[in-house]
Amino acid sequence: MSNLGTLSVIFDLDGTLVDSEPNYYEAGRLTLAEHGVPEYTWAEHERYIGISTLDTILDWRRRYDLRAPMAELLAAKNRRYLELARAHTRAYPEMRKLVELLATEGVPMAVASGSSPEAIAAVLAGTGLDAHLRTLVSADEVAHGKPAPDVFLEAARRLGARPADCVVVEDAAPGAAAAHAAGMRCIALPYVPDQADGPEFATAGLLVRGGQAEFTARAAYDWLTRTTRTP
Repeated sequence: MSNLGTLSVIFDLDGTLVDSEPNYYEAGRLTLAEHGVPEYTWAEHERYIGISTLDTILDWRRRYDLRAPMAELLAAKNRRYLELARAHTRAYPEMRKLVELLATEGVPMAVASGSSPEAIAAVLAGTGLDAHLRTLVSADEVAHGKPAPDVFLEAARRLGARPADCVVVEDAAPGAAAAHAAGMRCIALPYVPDQADGPEFATAGLLVRGGQAEFTARAAYDWLTRTTRTP
């Protein structure tokens, strides 16, 4: 058992462990351009941060009046994203340090993401994080994506952990809301710092208001040490 007691940690992937949002934006921009939406901006992309790819495309079809079938749009976006992800995804250094600290302590860990299973596996393999993160849950595998708690509850189930013993690490408002709904504590580091005052982040046990620019593995680890009950 870990020196951190029965603690388990569940990481979001995109924008939390890795800097993948630029790849998602570019994959989305190219896909939309192919279907007659030439001016897709980063500001428009920000509304989808933390939302599953499936839910993103459902909204695209309504918002941009797209006629292409869901399956075609989903396959096109995933294909473009995987091409970019395999070549250009960077793990955040402080997040890598936190994963390594927790691995040293023997803390069970999982990744729960709105990305497809293929994208999660490709990113973790490409960054080497798969050495420590082997329990993976995609929103594609559960009934509802974030802000519903399904992905986090499934991750806890696969880890054999009680939700109350889990801490979620998240960058997006839907993920923070999902952690709260799952009955889990949350370390939140908003990908868009201007969103830090949102009600979803108010439920976080540790809120790093400046996002990745202010996050340190040591501060997160020390907070876990102070707040986790040990036998």
